[in-house]
Amino acid sequence: MGAFYEVDSELNITLIADVLNQPGNRYGLLYGLADPTFPKDGPYPRDSDAGKLMALASFSNRSAPSADEKKLLSFLLDGPFQKLSAYEDLEQAPHLNVGLDDPEFRNFSGIYSNAIFDVFFQFASENLKKRQPLVIAGGCGLNCDWNTKWKETGLFSEVFAPPVANDSGSAIGTAIDAQFYFTGNPKIEWDVYSGLSFRADRSFNSGKYDIHDTDYDMIADMLANDLILGWVSGRYEIGPRALGNRSILAAPFRDSTRIRLNEIKQREQFRPIAPVCLRDDAEKWFGCNHESPYMLFTHRSTSDALAAVTHVNGTARIQTVTSASNKHLYDLLVAFKARTGYGVLCNTSLNFNGKGFINSIVDLDAYAIQHGLDGFVVEGRAYLLKDSWRYQSYLKPSGFSPVLARSPSSI
Repeated sequence: MGAFYEVDSELNITLIADVLNQPGNRYGLLYGLADPTFPKDGPYPRDSDAGKLMALASFSNRSAPSADEKKLLSFLLDGPFQKLSAYEDLEQAPHLNVGLDDPEFRNFSGIYSNAIFDVFFQFASENLKKRQPLVIAGGCGLNCDWNTKWKETGLFSEVFAPPVANDSGSAIGTAIDAQFYFTGNPKIEWDVYSGLSFRADRSFNSGKYDIHDTDYDMIADMLANDLILGWVSGRYEIGPRALGNRSILAAPFRDSTRIRLNEIKQREQFRPIAPVCLRDDAEKWFGCNHESPYMLFTHRSTSDALAAVTHVNGTARIQTVTSASNKHLYDLLVAFKARTGYGVLCNTSLNFNGKGFINSIVDLDAYAIQHGLDGFVVEGRAYLLKDSWRYQSYLKPSGFSPVLARSPSSI
């Protein structure tokens, strides 16, 4: 980790240089500095800390470190990776145990994130002159800001971050390695929806739900009326991103929806919610004129109408969808666009906190009850919780103000 390699046409791999070892652990370690619950003598950050710092870095609004922060940067970035307790001035370190809401810590998070990227950028700009394609592997491939920065450098003919850049891709890599060893052919066929099929054959108390064989128009109408629904379609995704087969979906218009989604997810309110968008609408709403199917790059929102999916710095980590990439999600987005004028939805992962994707109807039922979904849709069948006040309001036209079809200028 933290090195550049060159892979030639015969798949010979040459180490170009070790640039900065353990960049992901260094990145997440800063989160632990400010978090009073993190033991400062622990050698590694927790698994989720790097992703949380990525969200916090977007709150930064200054680019220059203070003198004390420069000293801290030197400790964090110069030499081998070390645990925080090795810092000789730890008790006087800026941002120690200040909490994650501290604005100056959030400012430094952005400075630190840029500083790590700049270590690699400086090396690449001075040493990588061939303008080859860049493939990013490891957990740092999930840092959408860095991936976008690499594209913007113009140093590479193409930048590819796979949807399984982190350890979730290890099984695929092992299979490729074995096949290459035994056959000389490293090429395999796979797609992101290579997980297991959903288990809908388990027994659960269905009496809590109104159950409908539904269509895309009906689901779009419920979402437009602010119901938040679990969404199950086909096999689950491989990798850590929800890409429309095990998702929680909601309308993208209100910041209150983002707040409720983070409450459902039982996570911090500084965490952003990502949009899923029709490929044909991506340029209009996010300035993205190409496919971005894996939710691994950031783009800038062009409208203030999409508050639930626009992060504090005006960016969004979009997933684009076509009829070929995900037919069911595409058809739902088309119906939602016909209903509201926007082919965009909130899309976040359908999972218990710290667990993999939900893959049985028993677990989905438990999640809906415990976390406050209004219901869920499994392969076109809708299960709506009878005791959800939003669902009950949706059933009563006088009790809910429906979202009318709107043009971008009138929302």
